[in-house]
Amino acid sequence: MQGVTLLIGVMGSIMALSLSPVYALVAYVGTLIWYPDYLRVSIGTIDISVGRIVVAVLLMRCLLDSKISKTFVWSRFDKLVTLSMAIYVVTYCAANPSSQAIENRGGFLIDTWFSYMAARMILKDKAALVSFVKGVSIVLVPLAILGVIEAVTSWQPFYQLIRFRTWRQTSEVITRNRMGFTRAIGPFSHFIMFGGFFCMFLPLVWALRRQRGDWKKLAYICSVSAVLGALSSMSSVSWGMLIVVVLCLYLERYKRWLKVVLISLALLCLMAEIGSNRPLYHVVMEVINLAKGDWYQRARLIDVAIDHFDEWWLAGYGGNDPGWGQMYFYADFTDVNNEFILAGINHGIVGVIALFSVFVMAFRGLVRAFKKTKDKQMQAFYWSLGSALVGMLALSQGVSFFGQMNALFYCLLAIVGASTTFPEQAAEKRIPQPDAANLISYANNPGMHAHMRTTNPT
Repeated sequence: MQGVTLLIGVMGSIMALSLSPVYALVAYVGTLIWYPDYLRVSIGTIDISVGRIVVAVLLMRCLLDSKISKTFVWSRFDKLVTLSMAIYVVTYCAANPSSQAIENRGGFLIDTWFSYMAARMILKDKAALVSFVKGVSIVLVPLAILGVIEAVTSWQPFYQLIRFRTWRQTSEVITRNRMGFTRAIGPFSHFIMFGGFFCMFLPLVWALRRQRGDWKKLAYICSVSAVLGALSSMSSVSWGMLIVVVLCLYLERYKRWLKVVLISLALLCLMAEIGSNRPLYHVVMEVINLAKGDWYQRARLIDVAIDHFDEWWLAGYGGNDPGWGQMYFYADFTDVNNEFILAGINHGIVGVIALFSVFVMAFRGLVRAFKKTKDKQMQAFYWSLGSALVGMLALSQGVSFFGQMNALFYCLLAIVGASTTFPEQAAEKRIPQPDAANLISYANNPGMHAHMRTTNPT
């Protein structure tokens, strides 16, 4: 399979070089979601996935193309994301001073920061953003159909390829069922992330309903496909994320009630905390456990992380297993299915703060951009991006991101970082730029000064 993986990587790289920048980015996302991340090319101790090959080529193209690189301007959000990357690399390597740690963080940077920078440099205006979302919408429809087929028929063509995984081989592939359906996984590494992908892009696809022409109708078809794809995972976490995203999108119709809804939600949480004899997150996870998943395991993981805060807050465990398995999961390993807790285990409290800060600044940027623009279509995109981020917060409480989801999450952050600069770009275009020749003539003609003072007394 390594030969096939390399061939797919070469084909994806050719598309990344030959297509227009926006559709080259769509091709990169397409390779992420349509080719399993666990199928890699091994070079010594280094495992290279198709996504890493394509995004490295795509970012190189962006840096060498003057039309792309010279128009890119660093924003505060870009700097914060880069700073968080530096924290994740330095803390991990400090705890694991070895070549293996450097290789690990190198792959992590390609999956995350490379994806962010490539998408951030390419999505430079509204037209590019709309074209990108349209392209991804087309790509996800057949993947959603595959998810439904897997759930109904138990035929999982991609999941069988896990036998060819190089770092942890398995001879038997177990198909998991829930509520009479097979849990669809597609080309992803986990059922939850398969469903989470559709939930993440559902808000952006839904925003296309404000486009003119055929896309006004196609947006509804693609949105329904995304919903079916999320449901096919048969995952409580994905279903919970879907509920959160749909509620956020529905709330767009009643934006004036947003503060009331948030205050009411806070009061409801307070009442649930007071009226229950257990922590609030236990109650929430049990309520949203629609697909009968392992909600108690996830709630207990938070309990254990709080109990052992004094052990990991300073520097974490350096990516090593903290040995919590027997405390909440009755297993010999720690299943860290929470992105924030994983950040703490790997990087200490500074890693948790870095991840939290990225979310906070992303939301702040979206709110400011939403208030500045008068473009109804862009307002719909900003609301959808906010809904997607809220959904990712919900997803992060049920699974830690790895493989395709890491790259897709940072692509989403790049869309946020790029789109929040659009109002400033529009404002700069509206400011008339003085003509250099007129300024020189004005400076060398004293009579013009007098005329200006006479005709413009103010």
